[in-house]
Amino acid sequence: MALPVVAVVGRPNVGKSTLFNRLVGSKTSIVHDRPGVTRDRLYEEAELLSRRVLLIDTGGLEPEPDTDLLKAMRAQSLVAVEEAHVILLVVDAQTGWTPADDDVATLLRRSDKPVILVVNKVDGTRHEALAADFWATGIDPLLTVSAEHGRGIYELCEAIEAALPPAGADETTSDDDGLDEDDLEALDEGLEPAAGPIRIAVIGRPNIGKSTLINRLLGEDRHLVFDMPGTTMDPVDSGLRVGDRDYVLVDTAGVRKRARIDDKLERFVSLRSIRAIERCHVSLLLIDGTEGPTEQDAKLAQLVIDRGRALAILINKWDLTKELEEVDSRGIGDALAQRFPHATWAPHLFISAKTGKGVHRVLPMVDQIYAEFDKRVPTARLNRFLEAAVAAHSPPQKHHHPVRLYYMAQARVRPPTFVAFTNTPDGIGPAYVRYLGNQLREAFGFEGTPVKVHVRKRRKLGEEAR
Repeated sequence: MALPVVAVVGRPNVGKSTLFNRLVGSKTSIVHDRPGVTRDRLYEEAELLSRRVLLIDTGGLEPEPDTDLLKAMRAQSLVAVEEAHVILLVVDAQTGWTPADDDVATLLRRSDKPVILVVNKVDGTRHEALAADFWATGIDPLLTVSAEHGRGIYELCEAIEAALPPAGADETTSDDDGLDEDDLEALDEGLEPAAGPIRIAVIGRPNIGKSTLINRLLGEDRHLVFDMPGTTMDPVDSGLRVGDRDYVLVDTAGVRKRARIDDKLERFVSLRSIRAIERCHVSLLLIDGTEGPTEQDAKLAQLVIDRGRALAILINKWDLTKELEEVDSRGIGDALAQRFPHATWAPHLFISAKTGKGVHRVLPMVDQIYAEFDKRVPTARLNRFLEAAVAAHSPPQKHHHPVRLYYMAQARVRPPTFVAFTNTPDGIGPAYVRYLGNQLREAFGFEGTPVKVHVRKRRKLGEEAR
């Protein structure tokens, strides 16, 4: 069965994200003393004593929000309540019980689900008296904690366990990134396919339509969509199953040029988006079709390549280009070739996340790219390839001595990584390494994935590796 779900809800800025991080055991959710920092639902697995659960951090649950953004955050929180088995209502001991808290509690009572009242910011016994006002709510159990300092967290975990449904076969996930480059002992035995779902990072500049695309793929409004740059702050994971294939879609905050990131919080968010790229298999880079590819888009593509992730380019907002005479698919293709000479192998699609045009082709393209990302070439075929590549273009001599390439092996997949063994590693320059990489693509495909080629000195018997 699926993991039981625990939702952390409450008014904005009562310490929900701090408590979420404390229960997860890492700084997964952004914590900042600004109301409304957490806007989407953020999912993370956590080990609470003897049970694994899926925790949901939510934006503030304002009973009567007075802005469109707060209304959208409230809608996201209510969806989390619907998904949850247990609800943690977090309140601020320093502020006391407010009319807004009372309205939120009334909403939660209607859910007919177990609610634990968590009185936060009780940093010591001297603050215990602050919790007295909260007993009048009639919500039981009530626990006092300090999420910041860890006080009362063990007792909270006990209360959560007691409220959870009976234990079942909890799901686990794993992600095997393949063999280490030094482990070349059993290459001909092949590598097992990666366990778990295909992880997809949706990246791009702010307000490019990332959340809209994910909602379109999911078929529901799980991600907050709001016409304001920077709406998505945390990378947010969403599971999706299509046929017998599982995916995890990761919506990320838009990555802007560093010089334009004056807000300390937004700079941290951009770094979190970069980390999201690193833990995914395939990155979908969204580009504004009305503007065409920009220098920042090209830098994002390079970021994906540097981290060894597969890449596809989605030209979004294509529905808005009908009235733009100067924009057409051929022109965009030429601009991509000019802006992305380092990623000519990345396929591209024209889509409209808003209308759904072309979106049905995204996941099939991801499947194809992942197959290339995970492709394994037998050593025998590689050596025939290497012999032909050297015959067509041999490496230059080094100090008038011939540079020989003896054989090639694939060290790992995800991304495909190859090692060529030679008598003179420093005689194989970057240009020849690029040549081998291009020839590998021509011979074996690898569309949508970076290909890495390393050169090493062939070891003699008893000689240590360099």
